[in-house]
Amino acid sequence: MRKGILLISKVALVSVFILTTSCSSDDDTETIIETVTIDSSLPNGTLVASRVGSFVAESGTPTAGTAELGTDDDSTSFIHFESDFTTELGTGTVGIFLSTSAVYTPDPANGNPDLMLIGNAAANGEKFIKLSAAPDAKYTHIILWCATANIPFGNAELN
Repeated sequence: MRKGILLISKVALVSVFILTTSCSSDDDTETIIETVTIDSSLPNGTLVASRVGSFVAESGTPTAGTAELGTDDDSTSFIHFESDFTTELGTGTVGIFLSTSAVYTPDPANGNPDLMLIGNAAANGEKFIKLSAAPDAKYTHIILWCATANIPFGNAELN
């Protein structure tokens, strides 16, 4: 009986080997699979600006450039810093806030009703910031705030 089980096991093992090795194709066609990566932090299609502003430097920084608020083809809201954007980066990253004025006015006890942190500027040049929703109309400015030095680096009024 033991020899019978051993013989059946050997036959089963050989059968599995034959089945797994005989399923390969002999034709010369090659299947190419292309992976397309979509960066969801970038606008889809064209970004249509609804408000635009130029940065005004503050606290002796070289802040300059253009920022715009707009929507893409999927109606997703973005802040776009154009390629001419520059600021001081020596202290590390600079906080980017939507604000109700040109003055940084934190009020953490009341949930900072006049500010909305939307990102950080870690490099000069073009940058897109995807917003979770269209910002309230009360936000009229973008403020660049350096928390390390506790000073504004610049602001742009969005018109």
